Amino acid sequence: MKLVRYGAAGSEKPALVDTAGQLRDLSAHVTDITGETLGDAVLDRLRAIDPESLPIVEGEPRIGACVGKIGKFLCIGLNYSDHAAETGADIPKHPILFFKANSAIVGPYDDVVMPRGSTHTDWECELGVVIGKTAKYVSKADALDYVAGYCIVNDVSERYFQTQLTGQWTKGKSCDTFGPTGPWLVTRDDVPDPQALGMSLDVNGQRMQTGNTATMIFTVAEIIEHLSQLFTLHPGDVISTGTPPGVGMGIKPDPVYLKKGDVMELRIDGLGTQRQKVSQDD
Repeated sequence: MKLVRYGAAGSEKPALVDTAGQLRDLSAHVTDITGETLGDAVLDRLRAIDPESLPIVEGEPRIGACVGKIGKFLCIGLNYSDHAAETGADIPKHPILFFKANSAIVGPYDDVVMPRGSTHTDWECELGVVIGKTAKYVSKADALDYVAGYCIVNDVSERYFQTQLTGQWTKGKSCDTFGPTGPWLVTRDDVPDPQALGMSLDVNGQRMQTGNTATMIFTVAEIIEHLSQLFTLHPGDVISTGTPPGVGMGIKPDPVYLKKGDVMELRIDGLGTQRQKVSQDD
């Protein structure tokens, strides 16, 4: 299934995408797509519904983040061997973890707003993993059973804030609007191998990132295993699993960063497309 949330920010309604690409309203069956509705029992109940029995969502509503009330927004850094190489970083021995503030979360087509004074805002196309059931001390062999589904995340990053302000990466990762998520939550049964997904990102129509989840240093299963040894993962938590090469920071000899009016387009096989216009706070 492809699950969607649509409507004004803060008032999104649940829907699914039918085989013709139309949105079908799920409000009569679930109140929202959140951790409370991402367990296997509820997802199986939704799968059993004939999409044609559901009301068509008319018009072209705003699409919100594909998961509401996200608990933890966890991010893995330097998780692609070719991206680590472009930044000159050593291959990490364990997954590098940082957090994004939940206030960064926006819909997949909402504007990305650079903070006041920003000159080093960068793009990062990433595979998002949405947890579907409580995970603690999970083994790699069982880890994917704890996944509700997958989505696209743009891990927008202000590199000066990230690397030059005293503290952790979180400062450059958590600015408002720096976490476009969606458009769809694709349930795990429709993603047979999360380590075989092509991905790309364009800026103003120019291809900047091309990659494949096959080059992850730590697989989705290994990330879940590792994190669940440290703390409990809850339904509705989102893990953004790292980015392939082609970020602006890595362009030689001179890095390239986003500017007002730029347009980003992100794609991951089977997970849809995101598109954001860049604006900036005065």
